[in-house]
Formats: sequence, C-alpha cells, structure tokens
Amino acid sequence: MTWLCWALAGTTAIQLAPNPLYVLVVIGVAWVVVSAHGLGGPFARAFPWLVAAATVFGILRVVLTAITTHGGSDVLFSTPSFTLPEVLGGFTVGGTIETQAVVYAAAEGLVIVGIVAVFAAFNAVVSHYELVQTAPRAFHELGLVVVVALAFVPSIITSIHDVGEADRARTGGRIVRRGRLLRRIVPVLESGLERAITLSESLDSRGFGHRGPSARERGAGWCGALALLGLGAAFVALVASEGAIALVLAIIGAVGLGAAIVLVSGASTRVRYRRRPLTAADFACIAVVIAAPVLVGVVSLVGDATLKWPVDPLLWPSVHVLPVVALLALLAPCARQPAAVMATAPPRIRTAPPATVDAP
Repeated sequence: MTWLCWALAGTTAIQLAPNPLYVLVVIGVAWVVVSAHGLGGPFARAFPWLVAAATVFGILRVVLTAITTHGGSDVLFSTPSFTLPEVLGGFTVGGTIETQAVVYAAAEGLVIVGIVAVFAAFNAVVSHYELVQTAPRAFHELGLVVVVALAFVPSIITSIHDVGEADRARTGGRIVRRGRLLRRIVPVLESGLERAITLSESLDSRGFGHRGPSARERGAGWCGALALLGLGAAFVALVASEGAIALVLAIIGAVGLGAAIVLVSGASTRVRYRRRPLTAADFACIAVVIAAPVLVGVVSLVGDATLKWPVDPLLWPSVHVLPVVALLALLAPCARQPAAVMATAPPRIRTAPPATVDAP
C-alpha cells in the first residue's frame, strides 16, 4: 500500500507539473528509488527496458505528430508530402515540419516516459504477492491476471539471458553468427510456451474458474451492468452539456459499482494469509509522498507559470525551487533502508598439520 501511494503520488505530480525539467526530476527520483529498494530480481532488471520502450514510443509519437500537424509559422524544414483520401481522414502527411509541433509532442512524450518510469519503479520494488493479497477480494482474479501480465517482460528477459548463456557454453565462447537468431528465438518461444502450460495446469489444479456463479455474484453482475450504463449515460449527458443529469447518472453509476464490489467481496471465500499491517513508519512515508502532489497543486492554484512549458511563443522552460522541493518529497522511501542481507562467510576447512617424523 505504501508503494502504491508512492506511485499514484508520482504520476499525479507529473500530470500537475508537465514541465520537462520537473518530469526529469521525477524520473531521476524513480531511478534512485529502484537503486535503493529494487528487489534484485528480473522485475528490477526490467526497469531500464520499460523506460527504453516508453522512450521509443515517445520518439515515434514525435515523428507522427511532426509529419501530420501543420499550420504554424516557425518551419524547421520541409519534406515531400501527400494527402490521404477522405475515407482515411483526408489529412496531409509530410510537408512542413514545424518547431511548435515537434516541441509540444516531445514534451507530451516525456510525460508518458515519466509515468511509465514511475510504474516501472513500482513494478521493481513492490512484492506482487502482497499486492494481490492487498487487493479487495472482488478483484482477486483481476489482480492475478495483472500480476501474470507484469511478469511477462521480466520472464522474457531472464529467458533471453539464459538462452544466451547456453549458446555461449555450446560454442565454447566463440561467436558463431550463422543461425544465431534461430538458436536464440526458438528456445525462448519454447520456454514461454512451457511456462504458459505449467501456469494453466497449476490454475486448473487449484480449481481456478471452475466454480459456478453464486446468487451474490449474479446480483453483482447486474449492479455492474447498471453502473456501466449509468457512467456511459453520464458521459453522453456531459457531451450534451447537461451537467445536472450527468451528475445524477454518475452518482447512480458509482453506487452501482460500489454495490457490485461489496457483493462480490462478500461472496468470496478467499482467506488472506499473514497480511503485514501498516506501521507508523508506513503512515509517515505515505503522508510525505502525498504531500508532493498536494504542494504542486497548491503551487498551481497560486499561479506558478513554471509548471507548464509554453510552446507558443517558444521559451526555455524555467524552474522554481518550491515545486522541486515538493517533487523531492517522493524520495521519502529512501529514508528507510531495506533489510540488509548478511552474507555468510565461506566455511573454513581445518587441515591437520603434517606429522613430523624424528630422524633416526
């Protein structure tokens, strides 16, 4: 729960202060937190890979925005262009590449990288077993599916590393490029399929999904359907500028969703085993990390212009001390050192001194 509050506070702070310099501060905080509290397994090793994947996605977004957005005055350069047919939107691809479009897309892409970095750090430091145990009983199956999905990237990274080690062992350390890609891909796919079959057999042996729905679960399904209809109708009312009707429908949807959660949680017979209670240090850490987005929100209400980066006119992003201090509050988990693992000393083998033979 403490790490979940930290992740939510970090993402909220990024959305309140999308200035690239502030976002870089949050990314640096996430990197420090992973270095201090990373669990040391494949989840921690997946952190740079996830950040790199988000960076590639951000760069792709910049390219797509630059070649499809036109109308500005500051032109960097021009490229060949063509217009799509009306069925596909009828917009122009290529042409003038403008500074405002590139900078705005880069700033939004960095925000995406920051949010992914925060949740990648959360993935690296949290215990997924305790995360599923902490979730409400109504979301136990959903939480299990999410944990399995989160374990996909680290398991693939571990499998690629093991296959590489086996390939180097077979070749005696020599680099054999012929058929190298095939030798690496096929074992990774085979191990992934084997893990999937093992997981499905394990779930089947525990009766996962075999029990039919009870009366409470059927009632929860109807409440969930009512909640979806209410929330969808509230969205339509908002589009139609009917604020009062939208508020009433949103309240109905929220009540239906809460009733569904209560009914499903009451119908669940799952027992939580050895849950760790929140300590005073946990509550203190939660209070400090929540103070970060609260202080950024107060600064935003005061009217600090540095929280956002204006691109028209294009100016260099500026920084104030108070938002930086507020974001550094996300370093609160680093005040608590993780439990040190004492390395055991290697066993000492006592050898008897050689027997001395008296000379005749």
